Amino acid sequence: MGPPRRGIIRLSTNQHLWASNNATNKPEHGEYLNVADLQNVSSRKLSTISTNSKMATTNLIDSLKSASLLPSAIIPANFTPTYDLSVSFPSKSPSNGSLVRVSDVKEKPTVTFSTSNPGSAQSFTFLLIDPDAPTPDDPKFAYWRHWVVVNVPASTSGDGSGDVKDGETLTEYLAPGPKDESGPHRYLFLLYKEPQGFSVDKGDVGGEEFVDRRSFGAKEFVEKHGLELVGLQWMRGVGDGWNDGKDEL
Repeated sequence: MGPPRRGIIRLSTNQHLWASNNATNKPEHGEYLNVADLQNVSSRKLSTISTNSKMATTNLIDSLKSASLLPSAIIPANFTPTYDLSVSFPSKSPSNGSLVRVSDVKEKPTVTFSTSNPGSAQSFTFLLIDPDAPTPDDPKFAYWRHWVVVNVPASTSGDGSGDVKDGETLTEYLAPGPKDESGPHRYLFLLYKEPQGFSVDKGDVGGEEFVDRRSFGAKEFVEKHGLELVGLQWMRGVGDGWNDGKDEL
């Protein structure tokens, strides 16, 4: 069998199966495909990804606004995420204010991030805070500091992805624990781009003891160290026995 004709590329079996199902002009014998066909497939795929990303951003922004989180002291009115934040507990992957119970969040979650536009960001700071402590009706201990990780590196692959576990932990994860009689708390997972020369230590955020975590000056911390909010996710948390005054939730 001779070499591929000009403007034609040879495909592996898996490539052919994928391309044949997506291309406009399918190869006659399932062996060759026009380069133009692959370009069309790639364009459609990128368009779909872009549409899905815009929809996800819109849904996140709408959920923040409906919960009176945008704008707020910690989230500016002009905030638009440039990084997607993914939060996964063993039994739940909360997003856009979805409801979790205390038993769902006992273990430290996996938190990863990604972006379609990596830019020049090299490292990140991550915060998990509660603006509703001790209760949404009386948030006198806001912001409650549940978890702080700094110097989270971007992936060496250069695609802008990363995992919070690879950073330096300044405040160990403390599982949310709203009381059954409290209304739902809003828990914020915040990703910040760090400026050049960024340097902090445990003394900049406070101690690990339970009472040391309350009334954390998140806004002041962010402003003092020149952090830029680039990604966000959030959930609502309730006690295992909370039923919103109903017999069943």
